Amino acid sequence: MNLPNKLTIARIIMAIIIIVILIGGSYTSSLFGFEIPKLFVNETIVVDMKYIIAGILFIIASITDFLDGYIARKYNLITDFGKLMDAIADKILVNSMLIILAAQGFIHPIIPVVIIIRDSVVNSIKMLAASKGKVVAAIKTGKVKTACLMVGIVLTLFYNLPFEIWNISVAKVLLFVATILSIISGVQYFTLNKYLIKEK
Repeated sequence: MNLPNKLTIARIIMAIIIIVILIGGSYTSSLFGFEIPKLFVNETIVVDMKYIIAGILFIIASITDFLDGYIARKYNLITDFGKLMDAIADKILVNSMLIILAAQGFIHPIIPVVIIIRDSVVNSIKMLAASKGKVVAAIKTGKVKTACLMVGIVLTLFYNLPFEIWNISVAKVLLFVATILSIISGVQYFTLNKYLIKEK
């Protein structure tokens, strides 16, 4: 259990805490005995602080995602356990957030549907490549998609502030772009690696 793997496990734990905060706080005005306050912004925007707390934790979890990969590569601490758990941690963190935000009416349900389907296709291609001793490299479109998705989720949790004050839907635009890029990158992954399917 090296440092990158510990960071990955910590990300899974934070993802579970975020899920509990967002879902648990939906059925009660308090969580673990603590009252969840609401904040009024500009006299028109009511902010439920549980989303702000979840957003802060999401940012920290996202930073650990960067750190564990960076440390593992720099100090040659890459392990099979780490690669497996890193992928699982990413899906738990991001996909659960998308599902919850869609269920609670913050985003359109098509967003998690498209992104989860895309991830399933890409992961299947990667597993097929691994079974044949090959590695599927990340593509630029996928990286931009991930960046738009992460920032879009954070802004959604932060009620699109401060942009919401000026009625600029930055969070929705970023998530829309991430959804479109998910489709594009998914097609690119398939096109670049379709030869794997034909190989015996």
